[in-house]
Amino acid sequence: MRQIAALRVSCVAGLFAIALTAVACGSDDSKDAAASQVSMATATATESSAEPSEDSTSHTAAAATSEAEAAQVTITGEADVAVTMSGPIAAKYASATDAQKDALGKALTGDRNAGTRDSGVVFQQFQGGVIIAKNTDSGTAAYVITSGGIRDAWNTERAADGTPSPTGKNGSPGPLGVPTSDVTTDGDVQQASFEHGKVIENTRTGEVTVTVNGKTVPSGLT
Repeated sequence: MRQIAALRVSCVAGLFAIALTAVACGSDDSKDAAASQVSMATATATESSAEPSEDSTSHTAAAATSEAEAAQVTITGEADVAVTMSGPIAAKYASATDAQKDALGKALTGDRNAGTRDSGVVFQQFQGGVIIAKNTDSGTAAYVITSGGIRDAWNTERAADGTPSPTGKNGSPGPLGVPTSDVTTDGDVQQASFEHGKVIENTRTGEVTVTVNGKTVPSGLT
């Protein structure tokens, strides 16, 4: 009999424990509170997994549209001919400042003024400068080099060591290589960096300093 009574007490205790777990170990009031907490947790989880809001979706769509528009830009070039730029060149032109666009002027047409070099370098020449990038890969940076002592020094034919030579190479195939910055201005001083050096121009004195692989070489300008 005692064993049966103990078994009944054990069963009742087990059922009581299950009931306490179900109602969060409390009375009717605490049961309601527990149910409320469960509902709140469910709602929070639902909100976390919900679709993005209309505002965030619109923002994402706008960003994607902006990137797509920057992937191709058509402008009026020299002699009112339409010039279409794409990839890094288009993206750079789209983000260029008004001052940079004014300095560049109208785009030039023809195979010699736009295209892709054997090295993969892409470029678009303008009346007052060039936009150039290492390649057409997405995310590749393009740079603006405007006319002046910097561009003239970069376009000077040079030997492999950077010294001016009529049999050397100029521009991106030359010893300076592809630009790695736009032309920047600090007072009277303008400069641009390249893969293998830099060119600095004092716009007040007209002095141009060319450095190739850490060595200062003649600018080649008179």
